[in-house]
Amino acid sequence: MLGELLGYLLGVKANVGGVGIAMLLLICSRLWLQRRGLLTAGVNHGVALWGSLYIPVVVAMAAQQDVVAAAKGGPMVLVGGVGIVVLSFAMVAMMGRLSGQSETMDEIEARERADAEAAAAFERTDP
Repeated sequence: MLGELLGYLLGVKANVGGVGIAMLLLICSRLWLQRRGLLTAGVNHGVALWGSLYIPVVVAMAAQQDVVAAAKGGPMVLVGGVGIVVLSFAMVAMMGRLSGQSETMDEIEARERADAEAAAAFERTDP
């Protein structure tokens, strides 16, 4: 019930109980540790990591429900979805071919090294 309420408050049509309540507990424990001066840098980074993962997890949960609802809607939805994915892959391939030749990291580093050497040589000869 709390998960349904939390999902409603966040505007997500999903029960975010486990993830949402865990996130609230994480925030409360972080505040508790911070007030007592026990919050180390490692714990703070860990809390920031889990905090940044919360929204993608909730979005993935909602997206999963959308896919299930769409699949129940009929085969046309699945054909459209597969068609869009294939079209996207084709567009990426086409853009890659039209963009021309790309440099490798070795070529970029060699060019930068040559530019730096040329600049150093110019500074030595500049009066």
